[in-house]
Amino acid sequence: MSSTEDRPEGQNFSSRELRDALGQFCTGITVITAVDEGAPVGFACQSFSALSLEPPLVLFCPMKTSGSWKGIEKAGRFAVNILSEEQEDVSSTFGRRGDDKFAEIDWEPSPLGSPVIKGVMAWLDCEIDQVLDGGDHWIVLGRVHDLGPTKRDIRPLLFYRGAYLSIEEDVVDPTPEQEELANFITSADSYTWL
Repeated sequence: MSSTEDRPEGQNFSSRELRDALGQFCTGITVITAVDEGAPVGFACQSFSALSLEPPLVLFCPMKTSGSWKGIEKAGRFAVNILSEEQEDVSSTFGRRGDDKFAEIDWEPSPLGSPVIKGVMAWLDCEIDQVLDGGDHWIVLGRVHDLGPTKRDIRPLLFYRGAYLSIEEDVVDPTPEQEELANFITSADSYTWL
């Protein structure tokens, strides 16, 4: 535990303690991309989530200080690139500030014109639906307009406790005995859209 000096007034935990607790939640890694004034922009994002099937909505949460987000917001549309475990270098590239992040990245435009990175597990082509205040981040709701093929034969790039994580076993579709998994928005039943 941190000392009480590290805790904001009226709060029982420090920012570091909160970060450590949130680090217990394993996430996938995406790269959110757009084209702003003819130039591709993007950033690595682990705060991405499916939101709704009808209407088809997703959300992500960029830091308010993100320069890439400012370009994506101006563009009004974006692509979500879901990274595979072979794409740690892509995540690292887009996790840094500055530089031309696309200099070494092979990509092609989505139907709405946003960059789709080669080799991703899946991609979603979205328009910004709403932007909500979320403290030191924005909560961006995106309406999905199109998506690319899903590659089920590769594993995801995961982030856990501040580091990349690999899964050892191949992921298989749920068995009939696991029908409670059908309640998850990204389940593997016939209604799955992710």
